[in-house]
Amino acid sequence: MFTIDAHLDLSMNALEWNRDLTKPLHEINEREKGLTDKADRGNATVSLPTLREAEIGLVVATQIARYVAPDNPLPGWHSPAQAWAQSQGQLAWYQAMEDLGEMVQIADLASLEKHLALWHDGGSTGAKPIGYILSLEGADSIIDIRYLEMSHASGLRALGPAHYGPGRYAQGTDASGFMGPKGQELLKRMEELNIILDATHLCDDSFWEALDHFNGFVWASHNNCRALVNHNRQFSDEQLKALIERGAVIGGALDAWMMVPGWIKGKSLPREMDCDLEKIIDHMDHICQLAGNANHIGIGSDLDGAYGREQSPYDLESIGDLRRIPGMLARRGYSETDIENVMHGNWLRFLRAAWA
Repeated sequence: MFTIDAHLDLSMNALEWNRDLTKPLHEINEREKGLTDKADRGNATVSLPTLREAEIGLVVATQIARYVAPDNPLPGWHSPAQAWAQSQGQLAWYQAMEDLGEMVQIADLASLEKHLALWHDGGSTGAKPIGYILSLEGADSIIDIRYLEMSHASGLRALGPAHYGPGRYAQGTDASGFMGPKGQELLKRMEELNIILDATHLCDDSFWEALDHFNGFVWASHNNCRALVNHNRQFSDEQLKALIERGAVIGGALDAWMMVPGWIKGKSLPREMDCDLEKIIDHMDHICQLAGNANHIGIGSDLDGAYGREQSPYDLESIGDLRRIPGMLARRGYSETDIENVMHGNWLRFLRAAWA
């Protein structure tokens, strides 16, 4: 089944992890044998050939570059200009993939419909490009509003104002506080440019402020449920209901610590924590019970988002295992239409409305 994944850090993996994503997955992992610079070496789950094999023909693909103030212990760049330069290197990688015919940017309704027609023409998926919608995860690299406008001209169509910790425009996971005038200015220009607001990673204060000051289209590309995993990274039922009221789609994320309670980073193992793919169906189902339908859930896997198989469901070998989700939903009683909506229909309905 044609599938949309609303959150993949492809350029980060290509440039910071030095992975040639045009290669088969086993070659990427073979080349990383013996490397210890990152915890997930040899455990990659994503490559462009693997996406094609699984019919994941459209993804929301990120740029990401955090600025960190002198008192911020998180890894990141020491100036917004450095963060901007990093994001532009990531953009250059996507453009190189386009030149090679590996990917194609999807930035409006016409390019979306053209791409869908290509993927549904009955031909082999092996030669088809992966469509990507460009998203910025954390706005720290937007030096000022002019840079948002330049990014939009380069194809940026979604933006999450914060990532982890405090940010220049909003406060993110494990932080607290409001966006303030600078963040509100960002939201205003995003709305004028019709850039989708990605509510993912916003701390509670910034989340509610963003919804109060932004009247455009909102989604949560990769978020799970606080009711099942009690951490500020997940959304509360109140937040999920607010997103549902705004017509948002919420993408289920496959980072194990977000799927099961009690995970200790660097120590817990997926099998020991009984973290399998069924757990993401639990999160999806919880959102459906809040909504009263299956129109607000999708996939935003975040696979290889600075982790690999060591922090993914134990029964997942690669992103190709997303093909098992339809069967899992069917066993829970979801209809064929519901399943199609989860795999692609909900994201497509959202995009068609946003880009109409």
